[in-house]
Amino acid sequence: MSLAVAIQMDPMESVNIDADSTFALALEATARGHLLYHYLPSALALREGRVVARAQPLEVRRVKGDHFTLGEARVIELETFDVILMRQDPPFDMAYITATHLLEHVKRTTLVINDPVHVRNAPEKLYVTHFAELMPPTLITSDPTLIREFRGVHKDIVVKPLFGNGGAGVFHIAPDDENLNALIEMFTSRSREPIIVQRYVPAVRQGDKRIILVDGEPLGAVSRVPPAGEARANLHVGATAIPAKLTQRDRDICAAIGPALKSRGLVFVGIDVIGDYLTEINVTSPTGIQEIARFDGTNLAAKVWDAIESRRKNHKRG
Repeated sequence: MSLAVAIQMDPMESVNIDADSTFALALEATARGHLLYHYLPSALALREGRVVARAQPLEVRRVKGDHFTLGEARVIELETFDVILMRQDPPFDMAYITATHLLEHVKRTTLVINDPVHVRNAPEKLYVTHFAELMPPTLITSDPTLIREFRGVHKDIVVKPLFGNGGAGVFHIAPDDENLNALIEMFTSRSREPIIVQRYVPAVRQGDKRIILVDGEPLGAVSRVPPAGEARANLHVGATAIPAKLTQRDRDICAAIGPALKSRGLVFVGIDVIGDYLTEINVTSPTGIQEIARFDGTNLAAKVWDAIESRRKNHKRG
């Protein structure tokens, strides 16, 4: 089954071919004979009721410095594609939300992965709150008094922006740290968005585990261990990726959330687990499949495409 696939993503020049999950998906699609096109999120347009994008044919190969070729750009109606991969990186801002609204117009004829309606409705740090029993104690608020009361109860806390990504703006506030008030002032002066505050989980020193779920099933994991003197376990800020196995607790967490992910068309999802706690459900542009492939040889890109192809058959019949 050869499919016409459009990938909505950031510039190809910025791709790290050794780490980028979208690049791995594009390589797997090429190996299966699918025809690829690339367009930037900014190239999306709604023109007289039809969603279009200025897109280019895309070829990919695992060659550093020569990993892609783009053909001539032309404006294409997105309904002519079989599949659209919505893979641009956060931030989850109004531009991102607008893109989900535009892609919603084509989802009845074209399979959009992940489903744009549920991408819009599932920001990482908010959707996870629907599974509060799996999370560490958490507060989402703009009220400084509630934040200070939460700190009074839990002592050791993490404060972060509600719609941040890549570890940006994440602060560990230890019990003797005197910077909480200044931090609240900084957050609230820059944005009207609430802050998310959580009890600090010391197990982060052993790693923040990224688990990949495909159609609701956990298929692999990698742990990201923060460097000395750093509270954040993001690869962007120097964390080290190490092999990880799924524990029974991990499987219980996945069993609790998996059916909801699958039913919402959230085919490719990455969740973050620290110790026994679920901290995020990433549905926008999950990463980690290349690291997992290097550690245990699992080709998660193939698993994702198996799921997409299966859904496309059913989508077409519908």
